[in-house]
Amino acid sequence: MPKIYTKTGDTGDTGLIGGVRVPKDDPRVEAYGTVDEANSALGVLAAHTDRSFAGIIAGIQRTLFDIGAELATPGAARSTSVTADQVDELERLIDAWEEELPALRQFILPGGSEPAALCHVARSTVRRAERRTVTLARQTPVNPEVLRYLNRLSDCLFVLARLLNHRTGVADVLWKVEGGRP
Repeated sequence: MPKIYTKTGDTGDTGLIGGVRVPKDDPRVEAYGTVDEANSALGVLAAHTDRSFAGIIAGIQRTLFDIGAELATPGAARSTSVTADQVDELERLIDAWEEELPALRQFILPGGSEPAALCHVARSTVRRAERRTVTLARQTPVNPEVLRYLNRLSDCLFVLARLLNHRTGVADVLWKVEGGRP
């Protein structure tokens, strides 16, 4: 059985899909690495939610794995790992969940129930993954649906955090901004 360690990255570089070697702080590695972090945060969230949400999260995780593979492959900007239909599915989830929630008229602080707090951690990690992918897209073509998916996913996780609090009877912590300042 091959060993998990290869020692090929011991000098600060890593291999992309296709064999090209780049520094570990290359924008491409930053992008797919942060997608991987988001995927891990979603795994923790799934472990703290009921089966209905865990199934939805697992589907999102599979998509994030595909996104990571696409970002790790130079020249994959025309890949179909993410499609407009997958972005639309996130929008459908957002719309359905928002139907159950009171209108949001103030900012909320991340937190509440443990699952909601974990959801906010995943959301903010997805936002960072989006920023890293935008940085990569300034240097090389990136599938535009990847950017749309990451943007919509963070919105979806925000609404899910609110829903998790709502269903457990935990109030969101509101933050009222007065006079343009908190």
